[in-house]
Amino acid sequence: MSTSRTNKEKLFDIIKKPIITEKSVGATSENKYTFEVVKDASKIEIAQAIELAFPGRKVTKVNTVYMPSHSKRMGLKFGRTDSSKKAIVTISGDPIEELIGA
Repeated sequence: MSTSRTNKEKLFDIIKKPIITEKSVGATSENKYTFEVVKDASKIEIAQAIELAFPGRKVTKVNTVYMPSHSKRMGLKFGRTDSSKKAIVTISGDPIEELIGA
């Protein structure tokens, strides 16, 4: 049995979670959805992953933003948040009902 992963399995791991904020929910009226993605994902891989996860939609544009870590403090303890990458994806076709926030 081989432990190598197929391309579809790799694409499903690219999207970590949707980012639901007031600004991102407002952008859903323009068919723009925000997702947290793995740091080494390219725009092409992100577009393929979105089209695979939400069938019937076509990705027209992908914008990516690197979010650096920030220092945080809880009491006397200091630490840092994780750095991450987010993708703002413009979709043509039906809106994604799960992310509209109705």
